Amino acid sequence: MNSPRYYNDTNGMNLTLHPPRLLLACCVILGLFMPIMARAEQARIAIAANFIGPSKELIADFMHKTGDVIIPSFGSSGQFMIQIEQGADYDVFLSADEAKPAKLIRDGFGVDKSQFTYAIGKLVLWSNTPAYPANENTLRAARYSHLALCKPDIAPYGAAAIATLAQLHLEQSLQSRIVMGMDIAQAYQFVQSGNAELGFIALSQLHNQPSGTVWVVPSTFYPPIRQNALLLRQGEQNPAARAFLAYLRSKPAQAIIATYGYDVP
Repeated sequence: MNSPRYYNDTNGMNLTLHPPRLLLACCVILGLFMPIMARAEQARIAIAANFIGPSKELIADFMHKTGDVIIPSFGSSGQFMIQIEQGADYDVFLSADEAKPAKLIRDGFGVDKSQFTYAIGKLVLWSNTPAYPANENTLRAARYSHLALCKPDIAPYGAAAIATLAQLHLEQSLQSRIVMGMDIAQAYQFVQSGNAELGFIALSQLHNQPSGTVWVVPSTFYPPIRQNALLLRQGEQNPAARAFLAYLRSKPAQAIIATYGYDVP
């Protein structure tokens, strides 16, 4: 038979804990923490590539405040829409436009009335090459070899870039110089690497970017880029998904989004 084990408390008194009682005490302590542990949830979020920077900061802040876990995926809005319609297990969709979330609702993949604008994007022309400063004159002069942008049929910023070229009557004359990225992150990489002298990207991608020149395209040159969030059917009963969408509309979240150059609703 095991002997009792003795411990001294802070008052110098002897405390006796028999093994069964010690086990009971541990169970009680664990039971106190179980409700906290049980509250932690996780959600999978499909995020438009232009929103990589702010989303990482937002997710870190949200997880710190709630203990919930957010699993992000980044890419083009058009590709995400296709994946969602094919059964991808995302709980939330942060699109780069408002049309795709609306279509997902119509097609039965999104929760009705859950769509809202979380940011309004800005298109810029960027150059990382001193010989080709980003401005309208450089764009018109066409002395460069490559102009990067993302595919307009799947990426809203690509559609905004094409609308800008049409506004400037340059769409046809610059056609041979255009190089297409699958999403806006790839368009950025083309310019950053020097494979394209100029590129149309999102202003948010240049957050803390120390080099290059930027021309902020007038907002009248392209339709407003209203980036909408959507709760998907997959995540309708997911507390973390709903909590993250609520957080996205909060003042602290909107303040973070604004620091990346977006307008906020």
